[in-house]
Amino acid sequence: MEERFFATAIHCFFIAFGVMVGGSIIGSIGEFATGDAPLSAIGTIAKKLRIWAIAAAIGGTFDALSNFERGIFDGSTMDIFRQIVLILCAMGGVKTAVVLIEWLIQEEVS
Repeated sequence: MEERFFATAIHCFFIAFGVMVGGSIIGSIGEFATGDAPLSAIGTIAKKLRIWAIAAAIGGTFDALSNFERGIFDGSTMDIFRQIVLILCAMGGVKTAVVLIEWLIQEEVS
């Protein structure tokens, strides 16, 4: 595998992580501004952001679908493998962020 692919995988991890942590914490400012509890809102927002963080990290869903299509119809199994690895890296970033958020708010994000 190329060295550039590993850099892309690391970027996917941290983009997903950043979307989760930043989106949850910054999104809770709206709850604070309206007089609601911001810590409980962080958990709710984090639960809603999971799939969007993965989609943002892999560059959007259409790119992923086109890579799968290329892998299936053109016989390029390496493209399918790379896309799966990128999705797994993004999922790892989301899970790491959820663990950090759960530690921060002291309740489970399910």
